[in-house]
Amino acid sequence: MASETKFGVRRYRMYINGEFVESASGKYFPVTEPSTEEVMAEVPEANEKDVNRAVAAAKAAFDSGAWPQTTAQDRGRILFRIAERIRKEAAHLAELESRNSGKPIVEAEYDIADAATCFEYYGGMATKILGHVNPVPDNALSLSLREPIGVAAQIIPWNYPLLMAAWKLAPALAAGCTCVLKPAEQTPLTALELAGYFTDAGLPPGVVNIITGLGEECGAPLVKHPDVNKVAFTGSATVGKAIMKAAADTVKRVTLELGGKSPNIFFADADFESAIDGALFGVFINQGEVCSAGSRILVEKSIYPKFVEAMSAKAKTIRLGPPLERETKMGPLVSKDQFDRVRSYQELGKKEAKLAAGGGRAASMTRGYYVEPTIFYDVDNSARIAQEEIFGPVAAVIPFAGEAEALRIANATPYGLAAAVWSRDIFKALRMVKALRAGVVWVNHMQPTYVEAPWGGYKQSGFGRELGPWGIEEYLETKQVHINLNEQPIGWY
Repeated sequence: MASETKFGVRRYRMYINGEFVESASGKYFPVTEPSTEEVMAEVPEANEKDVNRAVAAAKAAFDSGAWPQTTAQDRGRILFRIAERIRKEAAHLAELESRNSGKPIVEAEYDIADAATCFEYYGGMATKILGHVNPVPDNALSLSLREPIGVAAQIIPWNYPLLMAAWKLAPALAAGCTCVLKPAEQTPLTALELAGYFTDAGLPPGVVNIITGLGEECGAPLVKHPDVNKVAFTGSATVGKAIMKAAADTVKRVTLELGGKSPNIFFADADFESAIDGALFGVFINQGEVCSAGSRILVEKSIYPKFVEAMSAKAKTIRLGPPLERETKMGPLVSKDQFDRVRSYQELGKKEAKLAAGGGRAASMTRGYYVEPTIFYDVDNSARIAQEEIFGPVAAVIPFAGEAEALRIANATPYGLAAAVWSRDIFKALRMVKALRAGVVWVNHMQPTYVEAPWGGYKQSGFGRELGPWGIEEYLETKQVHINLNEQPIGWY
């Protein structure tokens, strides 16, 4: 799976048809550790030839390999064994995830545990895929069968590397699909480690293939490949739109989770201390690199000055540090490109609004892609920092007067992934829940996510759902079967 180069950097290989292989070109690209800005590994630079190899392996495994004969019970057992191995290797995976992505080690440990839980959940779901008997007005038996869609191309982001792999792979495998997974080029390492568990778990060759490469050379030909039946993508809206256009040529099934600009709404009657913690957690967890980040913080005017002051004071105490230190609450951003992007929004915010906290590079860190937790206030909802997904620790605080204005501001965005409402008035909270245009709405909380519940958004946050029984539905086709029970001729003549 991996070897050491002469410079002591770990060199990984891709996983195709049950084997670890180099790319067709023999080229590798570096993977950087964001806390040190140093190269920590090299991975193969896949191109269209590698995509063709991986898709061919997945198609053969689906059409004529051992996978079509694997029972639902055995598929479930394989998923449970993968989960068991993840739990056994959890400490190693969490450290690797933390180093590769920059997220604090404590958060990485939760993510690895959640990835194992996801495989366990869908291990149980494998035997719960049910068809129907349809009542029809003839002497016939009409059945609806649920069958796997085929080869699934799965492209995942860099903010939750192993967890996003689990969200994609586990339901697809439970459904009986085969997969070609492309991790983000910034964070491919834990997915490649995961590949090493498949053979021992009993997964036949070709059922899962993991290829590493850049978007244009690897991701684009994967989406366009005629033997790919479904594309599942999590990432930016810009790339999601391009995937929709490319998939249209072969009429592939597509599910997209494209991020958001989620409103975190605080009414005056909310528990104040819980609200402050919820505001900070909602936007600064995982360095703000969260698709559902509550980066638009809407606060009722009667508590607005007090809220901004309290939130800003606490933000200044958030401990930035090396991700492997357990006291660290915020690590570095994932890459130099993302660092530059967030810094540009910090500077833009200084022109568009007032600065309450942060606003620059973390002066306490001499190297690494660290930025300060940043809070802007008196933000107009039309400002770019209130409308564009920054994907970093930058909050835009917006005042409102009453329910109607809060709702108008909250829904005035092209996105619709998530929202949160904080109030002791359950009737008011439920009115907001019903009217908010978002796929996930939390009340008096921010960011809890469960494998049992659906995940996905409205509007330009994408379509389709992951997790729960909804997640497995995205990998299934429906077939109607008609069995004539009459012995007499149809009587057409």
